[in-house]
Amino acid sequence: MYELQVEGMTCGGCANSVTRSVRAVDSNAKVDVDLKAKKVRIDTSVPLEKVSSAIADAGYPVVASATL
Repeated sequence: MYELQVEGMTCGGCANSVTRSVRAVDSNAKVDVDLKAKKVRIDTSVPLEKVSSAIADAGYPVVASATL
């Protein structure tokens, strides 16, 4: 499981975009977006770099990450 600090998320549409970008690399990923804290928790077996890259490619910079 990863916890990412993601900038640029301001609304439910942003949360949906981030979720879709993660699920594009792992359709079974569990994604929990906390807009207020700008954090995204992801339960996936895909490497962190691939998940972070997918989110960044969707237009949301990943500024910090941790493996939980």
